[in-house]
Amino acid sequence: MAESLRARALKLLARREHTRRELERKLAADAADPGEIEAVLEEFETRGWLSESRVTEQLVHARKSRYGARRIERDLRDRGVSEDAVAAAVSGLKEGELERARAVWQRKFKRPAAGPQERARQVRFLQGRGFELEVIFKVIKGEGVMEGSDEK
Repeated sequence: MAESLRARALKLLARREHTRRELERKLAADAADPGEIEAVLEEFETRGWLSESRVTEQLVHARKSRYGARRIERDLRDRGVSEDAVAAAVSGLKEGELERARAVWQRKFKRPAAGPQERARQVRFLQGRGFELEVIFKVIKGEGVMEGSDEK
């Protein structure tokens, strides 16, 4: 039974990176003894096959062009990443937040809001993507646009 549990865990990790909590939850149905799961997870961590830092790096890389730091932070927590790793990842994301929010906004809307209803719609869209209100208002108002760009 332990070998099949180990094989199932390897198949799951071959598809994508998993956090310890995710892998434990997925293997729970196949194990008669929770100690078996713990032993497999310990072995995988020792061998470097199960890595929280790789999960964090992969998720941040995949989502940073579409989502804000708040959304990515929530997704990391939902997957069971430790608070230290979440804090480290989010602090790195805050630096380019305005540029990423502007890029997401431009892909979706192309031009500034014509009226208050459209402006509110744009704000809600960016909030849903996990950007901070302060950043959203700068994007909507056109603040922080680099000089020499074609935007007015």
